[in-house]
Amino acid sequence: MASIGRALRRPWIIPFYFLVFGFLAFRLPNYLGFDPGKSTAATRLDLPFYYPLLVAHILFGSVAFVTASIQVWPWLRNRSPKLHRISGRVYVLGGALPAGLAILTITPFLTHGPGQKAGNALLGLLWLGTTIVGFRRARQGRIVEHREWMLRSFALCFSILASRFWLGPAILWLEPEVFTMGVDGPPAVQDQVSTLTSWVPWVVNLLIAEWFNHRARYKALGRQAAKRAAKAVAPALAPETKTPVLERPTPDPVP
Repeated sequence: MASIGRALRRPWIIPFYFLVFGFLAFRLPNYLGFDPGKSTAATRLDLPFYYPLLVAHILFGSVAFVTASIQVWPWLRNRSPKLHRISGRVYVLGGALPAGLAILTITPFLTHGPGQKAGNALLGLLWLGTTIVGFRRARQGRIVEHREWMLRSFALCFSILASRFWLGPAILWLEPEVFTMGVDGPPAVQDQVSTLTSWVPWVVNLLIAEWFNHRARYKALGRQAAKRAAKAVAPALAPETKTPVLERPTPDPVP
């Protein structure tokens, strides 16, 4: 019952893991055979390095998804600090950093205009920056700051999955002929859809992360204030203890 109660206090946990496992089961296999024809993302066959770097980004990004999922599981984080530290290092060194560098390398060659390129470039830079700062804070023993920065890093990481949810409304708004007639809209409209989904997911995720960080800081300040108040009130509530006064014996009268 206690575990059910904890899960209800974090209703995002179950949908979050379904989303991660869904990506690993249905999207990742398209890239394991290194066949550009199965890619669900736009690729450029005229650039020999483009598709290998895209695959590298997706493979390293999958490592980041899995290890970040371990990091945000509160029960596992509390029960196995060693696994938390190991998975954190793998997330940084074997996931976020190489995946971020790979996407930054191919970002100038994306196919949907400057808006998409700018959104992806800023996302990549922020992902790398927040990850490095969070890792350094952990090495310095500044755990509270480490958690705040890594939450930002995780938010940016999973904005890639969140973009799938924003893609449908963006197409319905800007390119409805995809749903009504089964055809793509004009290239300029496709660029607008790509620009929108290159910015909105990570901006929204980062705002949510900042809200969580603000709430955590507010709760921590509240706990500290409560402790200070309890310490201030404790002496006043303590029962008074009087030190017994020893009476000097009355001397016998002199006969």
